[in-house]
Amino acid sequence: MTEKNERRLFGRQRRANVDGGREKSYRVYVTAEEDAQLRARAVVADVTVPRLLFESAMNANIETTTDRKGAIAELFVVTRLMANVSNNVNQLAKFANTEGQFPDTAAAVVAEYRALAVKVEDVIDRLAES
Repeated sequence: MTEKNERRLFGRQRRANVDGGREKSYRVYVTAEEDAQLRARAVVADVTVPRLLFESAMNANIETTTDRKGAIAELFVVTRLMANVSNNVNQLAKFANTEGQFPDTAAAVVAEYRALAVKVEDVIDRLAES
């Protein structure tokens, strides 16, 4: 088999034709710099720019910048909440040391901390998957 035939079988740059053709097309406008970046990525992937765009968009593991920024913002909120809970724990420890007993409200603070820790783990898992 010649190299050209092998490329057609195993390394096709275009997507395969479908019976009846494709009914819908999309037009994307890009700057000259964006065009150069798309062409460079397509060359590296050994596909056409339209195929690169299609396969990138259809990828189930796609993550947008908005998704990532949202996860980071959520981490900041949870971090601030954990700092508040830490302050409460310090106050409870101080009370327990001076009074010789642990207050009843301590269980609620521990439960709040555990819930926040789960949120942190969830956000970290989401970021790790991207």
